[in-house]
Amino acid sequence: MKKSLSVTRREFVGTLAAAGAGLAIVPRCAVARAGETPPSEKLNIASIGVGGMGAGDVNDVSRENIVALCDVDLGHAAGTFKKFPKAKQYRDFRKLFDEMEKQIDAVTVSTPDHTHAVAAMAAIKRGKHVYCQKPLAHSVYEVRQLMKAAAEHNVVTQLGNQGHSFDSIRDLCEWIWDGAIGKVHTIHAGCTAVNSALGDLERVKKPQPVPATLDWDLWLGPAQQRPYHRAYLPGSWRGWVPFGNGTVGDWTCHVVDPVFWALGLGAPKTILAEVKDYDPKTQGDAFPSGEKITYEFPAQGRHGPITMYWYSGTEKIPRPQDLEPRQREVGTGAVVIGEAGTIVYGSHGAGGVRIIPEAKMKIYQRPEKKLPRGLEHHRDWLDAIRGGKKAGSDFTAYGGPLTELAMLGVIAIKLPGTKLEWDAEKMQFTNSPEANQYVNPPYRDGWTL
Repeated sequence: MKKSLSVTRREFVGTLAAAGAGLAIVPRCAVARAGETPPSEKLNIASIGVGGMGAGDVNDVSRENIVALCDVDLGHAAGTFKKFPKAKQYRDFRKLFDEMEKQIDAVTVSTPDHTHAVAAMAAIKRGKHVYCQKPLAHSVYEVRQLMKAAAEHNVVTQLGNQGHSFDSIRDLCEWIWDGAIGKVHTIHAGCTAVNSALGDLERVKKPQPVPATLDWDLWLGPAQQRPYHRAYLPGSWRGWVPFGNGTVGDWTCHVVDPVFWALGLGAPKTILAEVKDYDPKTQGDAFPSGEKITYEFPAQGRHGPITMYWYSGTEKIPRPQDLEPRQREVGTGAVVIGEAGTIVYGSHGAGGVRIIPEAKMKIYQRPEKKLPRGLEHHRDWLDAIRGGKKAGSDFTAYGGPLTELAMLGVIAIKLPGTKLEWDAEKMQFTNSPEANQYVNPPYRDGWTL
């Protein structure tokens, strides 16, 4: 079984001490301040995609050794390059691995959605631990391949759904498990954000010159070739089907995470999308400005069967019956309805996890807190690497299946009005050959997992 380089280092230091090598053993406090990692245990980290959200991810692991930075847009990444001048700079992550594979312990991936899988897989196949921004991938097939590879290569992985490490998500889980609202049967979840490029469909038909700082071909990665236009990036790629996953892909891993964990939802049996003012046959390069997606899950344990409704953009979560008149309706978050009551929560499981109405919350005897608190998502991953254990939202057991739920929603949007029947074990829709074409969309020549 392959071990991480960090474990090898610790074992090496321990072996020297046990053998009485005559070296002075310096106390940890002499080489690291309280709460910091000693230099001898720091990981060598490479970061792929270091502008925007990627810059935040680099900062969040910067107590380790940042040895390499990679971004296809030198202008967008300039701030991060300047902040870490000792790190080697790259545009192509494949060259990064070719040159520095033996110098890297772990990798963060914070690129646009359509290049998550190829970058993460390149790291995993080289035995590197991976932190990848959500959603993990751009298709169901990519999700499954990353789950499989992470298990086979025995690496520590973490999906970037940081709310999974919040204290509030643990409150929700413990209340649900305690039976606070009884048998859960319905969930209304959603996000008010609009990740849609409908307004730019005509504009991108007039190509623009590629900025000097950008390698457009590398930015496209496995996506099919097309001319550059600034409507695609930075940031706006989420509204484009070839590059992003719309709002359902952007926010499911945050908003649905609490109930996915608390209820052990797993894979749905059916998915149905409803959209307005959107025709995927003529507008399919962009996501709609809003959608309602209905997922049906079989019973799990004491809960279910469960119906979950997803809303985004123009489609809103309906106001719960038990919500006090003075309280605003839930915008980004969820309403969880059981036979004995209702729980509401905000984005990432935060923003006020509570039973409604207030009278029920006041009399509820909260259970003992058994899940660990005070976690930080990046630190959870780094500690798991050093400890030889799984992180909270690892690809194989949790982050992958959660992402797959979002990818199924994306497919349903492409076939609105069709109730798709999903066979998770066979990774196929049993009633729609057309939907199956989207399970594993092709890469352009020269790219592969």
